[in-house]
Amino acid sequence: MNALTITLGTIGVLLSIPAWGSFFLGVWKIVSAIRIGQPAPDRWRPFFPRFKQMVAEILAHTRMSKFRTVGWAHWLVMIGFLLGSIVAMEAYIQTFNPEGNWPLIGGTAVYHFIDELLGIGTVIGIIALVIIRQRNHPRGPARLSRFSGSNFRAAYFVEAVVLIEGLGMILVKASKIATYGHANPWTDFFTMRVAEFLPGSPELVSIFAFIKLMSAMVWLYVVGRNINWGVAWHRFSAFFNIYFKREDDGDVALGAAKPMMSAGKPINMEEADPDTDTFGAGNIEDFSWKGWLDFTTCTECGRCQSQCPAWNTGKPLSPKLLITSLRDHGYAKAPYLLAGGRKDMGGDEVGLVDGDGNVLEGKLAAIPEAARTEAERKLVGETTEGELAPVIDAETLWSCTNCGACVEQCPVDIEHVDHIIDMRRYQVLIESEFPSELAGLFKNLENKGNPWGQNAKDRLNWIEEMDFEIPVFGQDADTFEDYEYLFWVGCAGAYEDRAKKTTKAVAELLATAGVKFMVLGADETCTGDSARRAGNEFLFQQLAMQNIELLNSVFEGVEQRKRKIVVTCAHCFNALGNEYPEVGGEYEVVHHTQLLNRLVRQKKLIPVASVGEDVTYHDPCFLGRHNKVYDAPRELMEASGAKLTEMPRHGERSMCCGAGGARMWMEENIGKRINIDRVDEALDTDPKKIATGCPFCRVMLTDGVTARQESGQGEGVEVVDVAQLMLSSITRLEPEQLTDNIKVVPRAKPAEPVAAEVKATAVIEKERVEEVEETAQSPAAKDAPAGKGLAMKGLAKAPGAKAPGAKAPGKGLGMASGAKAPGAKAPGKGLGMANGAKAPGAKKSAPAQAGEAETGASAPAAEAPKPKGLGLASGAKAPGGKGLQMKGAAKAPGAKAAPTKPAASQPADAGPEAAETSSASEAPQAPPAAKPGGLGFKSGAKAPGARKAAAPKAATPVADTTAAAKTEESNGDGSGDKAPEATPAPPAAKPGGLGFKAGAKAPGRKS
Repeated sequence: MNALTITLGTIGVLLSIPAWGSFFLGVWKIVSAIRIGQPAPDRWRPFFPRFKQMVAEILAHTRMSKFRTVGWAHWLVMIGFLLGSIVAMEAYIQTFNPEGNWPLIGGTAVYHFIDELLGIGTVIGIIALVIIRQRNHPRGPARLSRFSGSNFRAAYFVEAVVLIEGLGMILVKASKIATYGHANPWTDFFTMRVAEFLPGSPELVSIFAFIKLMSAMVWLYVVGRNINWGVAWHRFSAFFNIYFKREDDGDVALGAAKPMMSAGKPINMEEADPDTDTFGAGNIEDFSWKGWLDFTTCTECGRCQSQCPAWNTGKPLSPKLLITSLRDHGYAKAPYLLAGGRKDMGGDEVGLVDGDGNVLEGKLAAIPEAARTEAERKLVGETTEGELAPVIDAETLWSCTNCGACVEQCPVDIEHVDHIIDMRRYQVLIESEFPSELAGLFKNLENKGNPWGQNAKDRLNWIEEMDFEIPVFGQDADTFEDYEYLFWVGCAGAYEDRAKKTTKAVAELLATAGVKFMVLGADETCTGDSARRAGNEFLFQQLAMQNIELLNSVFEGVEQRKRKIVVTCAHCFNALGNEYPEVGGEYEVVHHTQLLNRLVRQKKLIPVASVGEDVTYHDPCFLGRHNKVYDAPRELMEASGAKLTEMPRHGERSMCCGAGGARMWMEENIGKRINIDRVDEALDTDPKKIATGCPFCRVMLTDGVTARQESGQGEGVEVVDVAQLMLSSITRLEPEQLTDNIKVVPRAKPAEPVAAEVKATAVIEKERVEEVEETAQSPAAKDAPAGKGLAMKGLAKAPGAKAPGAKAPGKGLGMASGAKAPGAKAPGKGLGMANGAKAPGAKKSAPAQAGEAETGASAPAAEAPKPKGLGLASGAKAPGGKGLQMKGAAKAPGAKAAPTKPAASQPADAGPEAAETSSASEAPQAPPAAKPGGLGFKSGAKAPGARKAAAPKAATPVADTTAAAKTEESNGDGSGDKAPEATPAPPAAKPGGLGFKAGAKAPGRKS
């Protein structure tokens, strides 16, 4: 040591004191500001998976590696900063003692080797990053640069310090070699060559060390005073931001939207109170502390901006600038908030007030004026002349398509989409400020259950256009048992003409492959995706709970692993699979491209003809980025023989079509239309077809192609779904074969002993007869329902039957007492139609006796023909039309009228003795093997509740409503067992399917 080295060392120590003080003060300000945010208790655990993911993401640079040159260059700079800081702090020793180093490790070969690599790597890495920044500098068209809007002053400062630090590591080591020797060609291979150009001087070593130290101290001091310099602070906060990311399994914050939280807990809108709960984010303090950490961590690299479809088409939205605006506003307002200041929704001070509500002017005046001014700004609003500009302009907020490109590309896991949705929630639920087009969307969803405002019954129109029969829950099937998939058609798939083509193609492909599936029909309701993405959380939860109630009734009794849903809409796919579990709906949801591709692999769909056309594929955002389904649609196209040419932006960097985030229902009034931009990119590949896997994308792309064709471009180009390509490559089956492929044969239930049970219950039945004899004289008493099922009210006729004074049947299957099951001879189980009512279109075999119209008793009639489907009488139309109001002589789809056969008859008023005689004399018979239909009843099987006619036997009319109305349990499953028996009172109907509990309303219907 000498005077110079001691002087330099002393100055270095003294100057480092304010530098470290400034830095730690900045850390305190940042931590204090972040703590202003709302609680987020779900971000802390599980510790080990989160910590493991953080280490892997940082060391492997998994996010940055997506950008080739930038990835490795940034990795070198990052490692140079992390480990180089140890070498940099060694300058405290080297300024005093040029020959000194860290005790214990400083003299080891490993330390020298690492020092060598760090110095070289840091210099190479930062030079590469400087070149990249300059080549992408927004000197030309600003929107073409991802650095447009970034803080260049902060960036240049950080780049300069990093370069000086890297050179300092090299020059200090090289000057020590030049002065003291001890070079090792294995550990000092580069610096020993640099040392050849340097003089041997201890003072030079000390000077280089002092420069290295001072550059670090200047950096600490400056960044400490600029806590909104994300390009500097992300070096510290990125670790925490990655650890606290939304998904603890390492996935980015896509898929499900973040639940609306208040005080760290998800909000149930039925119990929420706007006076105490936080609805979205209307002020910067409404964001969670993780949101504040996001704002702090933004590096302003602009990768999100470069991928944003709104920014790339001239909209005001830049995800980067949105986050940095929130950051700058938050830190500017933080002193006011930390002092206890708060404002209500009207803008009045409610934080710094006394017990009488008077503003504490003294405390308010102590807050910096800039912070008080910042507190007056609205978070979101219209820019109005003469008023403080809002932090986020309304047009900026509503430009987002929720495509997730920003989230996917962010190297530090900022959750842009979640913050945008939170701000939209406040605007919709509290301010009622949203684009006018959304008012119609919300109204249609609330009143009609679909965005178009169409009638629910029209959801079945596409089925009527098919050549084969498709089972509809509640009409052709009342249970999901023995089905494989519930086909969720979706609003677009049911109403939109272009999307209906996809629906039909998928239905035919599933039928071709023999997949047993059913649809919900008119009871299906919109999943609420557009409502949630537009910020209307209340409407989303309302729709979700309605659908979950319906789905749970469909899947009642079905084990969890078999609750499978296939969808064609990427938005329904995301909502049902990712968002419904948040509100209690757990189902296995697959996209149609996944299922069809699986069927191709299983050789259940075998392409026999090649499409042979040039096709380009558009990745739907909510299928690709949000759910990582990239391979299935491409494999499906390959199997169909299509010649795929990828667009420049595809896969995880695919360009949005412009429909997401409820933008499907809003007009684009600024810049170029997003769908036009995407179509231009597609047409550059010179395709014959543009394929996709989402009805929203198909609508947007078709509109774009049409617009371009009007100007003479893209002639002959058609937009299709991937399913249509597959359908054109397989052998099409006949409608009858398709119908047979998806019919379900119900499981046969074992027959139980009959005679003994009938005898054992005869006494009970006689007692019941005696109890009701007193009221048997009234028509209402005689027509009281005797069977299970829908417990139809007195005197109402079956659909299509006429009776004097009878009212028309209502909705559903609410047939009144006295209505016969279609094709049934006597009342029984199944639809539970009571005494004597005739099947639709059936004729009496003998003139009615006096009073029969009132009592429901009928003369012996010919036995109905063997039914198909629901076992409808000859000439009746099978379900699949509207309701069950089938008219006589209507033909079932694709079915031929069956000739009637005369059969032995039995008076409808036969009592329990007749039932006992009949059941004792006839043994149960196994049902014949036959082709299933409709609800899966085998050919020749009797309709639910039907039984074989027995010899007439006198009995009181009252007995007809009790014991004679009973049939053996095995009849109820449609197996064709014939032996009836008298049983005790029927058990309560099983909820779900068609057997709703007493007083319960049908799923999807309003009371």
